[in-house]
Amino acid sequence: MSRIGRMPIAIPAGVTVDIAENNKVTVKGPKGTLERVLPVEMDIKLDGDQVIVTRPSDLKKMKSLHGLTRTLISNMVIGVTDGYAKILEINGVGYKAAKAGKKLTLSLGYSHPVEMDDPEGLESVVEGNKITIKGIDKEKVGQYAAEIRDKRRPEPYKGKGIKYADEVIRRKVGKTGKK
Repeated sequence: MSRIGRMPIAIPAGVTVDIAENNKVTVKGPKGTLERVLPVEMDIKLDGDQVIVTRPSDLKKMKSLHGLTRTLISNMVIGVTDGYAKILEINGVGYKAAKAGKKLTLSLGYSHPVEMDDPEGLESVVEGNKITIKGIDKEKVGQYAAEIRDKRRPEPYKGKGIKYADEVIRRKVGKTGKK
């Protein structure tokens, strides 16, 4: 049996979970509201102050969906209570980021500045060479962070570019001259 799928999801105080037809789950909390349509095959039940996900059979697809469904609901509950954040670091001479309203402007060694608008429900904060992306939807936070990182990925020789704060860049040795 799926170890993750069978764990109940505790609902903290101040959070409400509604399960509509076709497994449309709505989670409301202090930071906002998230809703998502989950796989119809899974059986999602509210049991007091916890949510329990069960699967109809032991087919491989059902086992996969069991853990996934439980994790998606858990991420929604964590999102509306604590929220999610990703921290990016900019390394490189002359590389910098600036914030004006909802527009993030990156100077990354190109002939033009790279401008990005914060998506709905997300907020980016610039402090020195760090960019913090905050939001209640884990998927959107991760996607926006990946899009920013994609503008100038870290390179293996000098480590220049945009990297996640917890990312380790595998360095390579540069060229050596002939003797």
